[in-house]
Amino acid sequence: MRYMMSIMSDPQAEANTEMTPEVFEAMAAYNEELVKAGVLLAGDGLAPSAEATRVTFSDGKARVTDGPFAEAKEFIAGYWILQVSSPEEAVEWAKRCPHPPAGDSTEMSLVLRRIMDTDDFSDELMPGELKERERELRRQNAHEAHEG
Repeated sequence: MRYMMSIMSDPQAEANTEMTPEVFEAMAAYNEELVKAGVLLAGDGLAPSAEATRVTFSDGKARVTDGPFAEAKEFIAGYWILQVSSPEEAVEWAKRCPHPPAGDSTEMSLVLRRIMDTDDFSDELMPGELKERERELRRQNAHEAHEG
């Protein structure tokens, strides 16, 4: 099972974030644990929302809006892609993520979402030949990424 674990933020937290060497060290140690356990497939922090671009589709047209997005209550600040054996294992890894210590009023949240595979869709929604096309694209992409 693959899970995306997203670290969430909001405009106020993003503006007030004080990164320290200790924060980076704690996150690096956590990432090393994930790698050593063989569960980390990918993970990165994301640039500030001021650098983001939103593409909205409506009435057959695309509209582009540059960030920041003041109306956003919450957004993804970073993510990990985990390969685990169960939802419970994903939760256990999430609980081990570095977080503000007791007594610190800063709130931090992670969101876990299972990454769906082609087999999660019925044949009525996604016929077998389309599933195979998707699998082949993933194989090609993995092969190219491995060679690059």
